Amino acid sequence: MTATETLQARFPKGILHHHAEHGDETVGVAREAAREILRFLRDDSATAFNFLMDLTAVDRLLLEETPRFEVVYHLYSSTQNRRLRVKVGVPERDAEVDSLVELWPIANWFEREVWDMFGIRFEGHPNLKRILLPEEWKGHPLRKDYDIIRQDTEWVRENLGIESGQ
Repeated sequence: MTATETLQARFPKGILHHHAEHGDETVGVAREAAREILRFLRDDSATAFNFLMDLTAVDRLLLEETPRFEVVYHLYSSTQNRRLRVKVGVPERDAEVDSLVELWPIANWFEREVWDMFGIRFEGHPNLKRILLPEEWKGHPLRKDYDIIRQDTEWVRENLGIESGQ
């Protein structure tokens, strides 16, 4: 049985869409069910996804899709040698998902990076602060509507005392 089939049987209302390509499965899950589903994927012997390989986000603003953001979890089962991509839609007005630091401690760094770059908050994160940019930085540079020219110029002027063009 595939991970997707296992999830559909266990969480029929939590699975929104799925597909498989080149042997890798992708499943979209409801935001309110994401933590429970991800815990199940880690703990259940039929799935055994014991390794969070990556956690990132996608801003779908230019695609004009809703919700605007997706948080994407890349899981790996070392005992079964298989991968699973889990996508969670996140609306712009309430850009927040549950933290997974308790499930996978490495999520600490990944969640901080997603917060820093996309502005998606992780409820329950033990220390959600910027990891790549200075704390005083305004905005989130990987958002499609981020004005990089204006932000960089303002930050340089305010923090380094250098006027643009010098």
